[in-house]
Amino acid sequence: MMSAVAYLAISLWTGWREVSSAIVQVGATGILVALSLSLVNYGLRFLRWQSYLETMGHPVPWQANLHIYLAGFALTTTPGKTGEALRGVLLKRWAVPYPHSFAAFFSERLSDLVAIVLLTLIGLTLYPDAWPVIGLGVGGIALGLSIVSNQRLLHRLERGLSANSKINNLLRQVLQVAHQARRCHKPRLLASATLLSLLAWFSEALAFFLVLHWMGIDVSPFFAVFVYALSMLAGALSFMPGGLGGAEGVMVALLIWKGMASSDAVAATVLIRLATLWFAVIIGLFALAKFRH
Repeated sequence: MMSAVAYLAISLWTGWREVSSAIVQVGATGILVALSLSLVNYGLRFLRWQSYLETMGHPVPWQANLHIYLAGFALTTTPGKTGEALRGVLLKRWAVPYPHSFAAFFSERLSDLVAIVLLTLIGLTLYPDAWPVIGLGVGGIALGLSIVSNQRLLHRLERGLSANSKINNLLRQVLQVAHQARRCHKPRLLASATLLSLLAWFSEALAFFLVLHWMGIDVSPFFAVFVYALSMLAGALSFMPGGLGGAEGVMVALLIWKGMASSDAVAATVLIRLATLWFAVIIGLFALAKFRH
């Protein structure tokens, strides 16, 4: 967490003039719109989380569940957002077993990954030469979901862990989580969760496009969605806390490649990350503070 705070401080210090200028260009109304679109993202993802828990037989009251869900954002700046699994600890008072809450967390991360990959592939439609990559991406998603949802494969893996050892016991726990997660990947729920994920991440990509537009940068909505989605994907694959460094690097590089001045690219990147990632962390810290009291 301290490294994430240090990274934010350095980012603001090295480009604070450009960021200040960008904030003036976007204006108070623009900032509120960007933050509101981030809230849409969080709200849609919470609806998905609630549906996962209900599917596993845990209809936690939505007010309490929302508080728990938001508290998880306090640890968003952890590798792969694994710190958000804190929700499993907070859900124990509602008698939600760890394998079930971890299964919901795993299903969330998988659904986010699918949505971000799909948004990236949609952006690639701008480039006909990349269409074979689109086909491979869609095929990879379908293959991954079929493997995760394959009950026979999970049972075969379990039977192969007959010997008692620390590693095998750990793998059994992982497979138990996978069994529970499989319940979140039934066709109807999978379709609704994917739709919620697409709308959630598109809302933040839309905020990114609007920030660029208000800064006077002429890019198409498709390109903005592509840049934002690919940056989030790079951040996720980097396994850095909150995707720090990887996401920003790709975002700045793509904006400069499009012909944007480097100072404007850095300012737009820092501004959108403040309105999305760091806004979520601040909300999470307030929600978690209430649990401490």
